[in-house]
Amino acid sequence: MLDLSLANALYPHWVELRRAFHREPELAFEEVETAKKVIAELERLDIPYQYQGKGGGVIGQIEGGSGVTVALRADMDALPGTETTGLPFSSMIPGKMHACGHDAHMAMVLGAAALLKAAPPPGTVLLVFQPAEERGGGARVILRSGVLTGVRAIFGGHVTHHYRVGEIMVGAGVVTAQSDSFTICIRGRGGHGARPHEAIDAVVIAGFLITAIQTLISREIDPLHPSVVTIGKVQAGNAANVIAEEAFLEGTIRTTRPEARRHLHAGLKRMAKALAELHRAEIDLEIRDGYPPVVNSLREAKIAQRAVVKVVGEEGWIPLEQPSMGSEDFAFYLQEIPGCYVRFGARRREDEFIPLHSPAFDINEEVLKVGALYFAQVAWEALLDYGRGEVGL
Repeated sequence: MLDLSLANALYPHWVELRRAFHREPELAFEEVETAKKVIAELERLDIPYQYQGKGGGVIGQIEGGSGVTVALRADMDALPGTETTGLPFSSMIPGKMHACGHDAHMAMVLGAAALLKAAPPPGTVLLVFQPAEERGGGARVILRSGVLTGVRAIFGGHVTHHYRVGEIMVGAGVVTAQSDSFTICIRGRGGHGARPHEAIDAVVIAGFLITAIQTLISREIDPLHPSVVTIGKVQAGNAANVIAEEAFLEGTIRTTRPEARRHLHAGLKRMAKALAELHRAEIDLEIRDGYPPVVNSLREAKIAQRAVVKVVGEEGWIPLEQPSMGSEDFAFYLQEIPGCYVRFGARRREDEFIPLHSPAFDINEEVLKVGALYFAQVAWEALLDYGRGEVGL
């Protein structure tokens, strides 16, 4: 069905697409120039599209022969940060960079579009270029627009240095964690550093709280249920000899089980209340819901596995062993539509690991070919599967 020689021939163009996105990154809900680049490529391929305007998505459509529709999703936004890769196509926009590989995801889905145009699928394929995955949950913008009404399944993926190029992780079940965030405001009583008995030290209380919170994970959550609480920001004080009246903590909660999430939320509230009473302070805690977990549906995971094996062989299929504690707004799609989210190995060199969101993050661009072939193949596999009404591998 799919022409590998065509993928090889088009690969240099996909590299240029990725680099064009990489040079001009845009943050969440600001992806105007990025959308223009996507639209230009869809027009070059003679693929009709809808553009929802600034803050919205670009939706391409490849018509097929049946009434079944599946969707392929790519995210468009970049991250705040200063790139340190030294690449000749490094970000030209100060303070912004594609540190999470979304430039690659767009190139992959556009590559799949070219392959599907050459080998028209037995159904309709929507190409979803989504805003604001990193911040703001742009998936919800796409869902609210109604463009996915009637879609049978949706497929997405993400590059990672956890695997080598030619390896794709896929499996059913929980793929990423639930993410929630919290803010803690501690109000004590300021005073002179030489007379602590006259004050209520917000810094000391913050220290107690930071340490106590970690025992929620180490002593209250089943160690077989992956969970994380991280305090990522601490702010307090103005001078070395002044006891701080206020301290502020910000953090994140990552869980893979609803019961663990409920316990951590309740535990944070319990500890904040107890320490406030213990130290005669006021402690305000705000917990904000984040992205839900990505949960691959069984049938779609099997379809994706078949596509993976056809693209990279059995040796390239990496089964899902445990969820990532990262989060992804692809989860919102999977709450309403069956689908599957995979991870593409993209390590630049065999022995090199650079985490996502690092200012030094880059990919082995060979993954663009792997991703384009996978997305095209999974669309074919899904449409054939739904046409047969079969589930088996």
